[in-house]
Amino acid sequence: MIAELGFEFYILMVVLAIIVMVMLAIVGKFISLWFQAFVSGTPIALFNIIGMSLRKIPPKVIVNARINAFKAGLQQIEVNDLETHYLAGGKVLEVVRAMIASQKANIALTWKQATAIDLAGRDILDAVRTSVNPKVIDCPGPDQGDYIVGVAKDGVQLLCRARVTVRTNLAQLVGGATEETIIARVGEGIVNAIGTADTHLDVLGNPQRISKVVLDKGLDSQTAFEILSIDIAYITVGENIGARLRADRAESDKRIAQAKAEERRAMAVAYERENLAKVEEMRALVTKAEAQIPMAVAEALRSGNLGYMDYLRLKNVQADTEMRRSIAKPEEEPDGGVQ
Repeated sequence: MIAELGFEFYILMVVLAIIVMVMLAIVGKFISLWFQAFVSGTPIALFNIIGMSLRKIPPKVIVNARINAFKAGLQQIEVNDLETHYLAGGKVLEVVRAMIASQKANIALTWKQATAIDLAGRDILDAVRTSVNPKVIDCPGPDQGDYIVGVAKDGVQLLCRARVTVRTNLAQLVGGATEETIIARVGEGIVNAIGTADTHLDVLGNPQRISKVVLDKGLDSQTAFEILSIDIAYITVGENIGARLRADRAESDKRIAQAKAEERRAMAVAYERENLAKVEEMRALVTKAEAQIPMAVAEALRSGNLGYMDYLRLKNVQADTEMRRSIAKPEEEPDGGVQ
């Protein structure tokens, strides 16, 4: 009986040991995080660390973020703030690193601003780095062609590329326009600056005038960046658009003149043909009138108004007239020519 009780007690102790070992294995990682926070000078309650795991929050991320913030002098960032931001879908470690970087660079950035920027989908750490180390944006962009094309008042086309140096404006990072807007505005400003130049030589001789005109327009308004400088990296002469337009206009005017001349020629030909038709019509009337002469002569003979001797004299006059006409005509050569 005593042996059986001893065996059951042994089994019970083994089960309890296993349970304790499992609990220690589960709680062990939380204890290590608690001890890490404790020795770092920013103690976090053990039950709070265990509660993070139950709330589906990785305790290691929160503990490391809290230690980094505390060591950097950001004591105002509490554990609850870190947990809340993680549950909202934010990147806790990157926000803390951004806060540390902004503090070292003397850039005003609050926890509220940093979390709002992060939750808006912006890379807060890259934004802070850009505030410290300005970056260069090529204009036009890589997917927008090789050159910005502008035309001066003299009609000469200029092709240029610009490099825009910007730094992040953290105050307008949430809701501010992105790089695409900066590129579009700078391109528009360059085209406008070239277009206001009297000749392309003025621009080629002083490319800085483009930069000055564009900078004076305040193109970084309502954007997430502050434009520091605009530099013309390349500029060259393109086509003479004005000359081509004038040539096209001259060609168009020539075609219009040719069309009008052809219209006048067609009208003249039509008018000539109308006159020829009228001449033929008059000849027909004359022929018709001449055909009535023999009938009138015969009627005059019958009625006694014309004597036979008068008729013979009339015939002699006609014959004499025909003879004179034949003599007056030039003699034609056998091949159809005139002698």
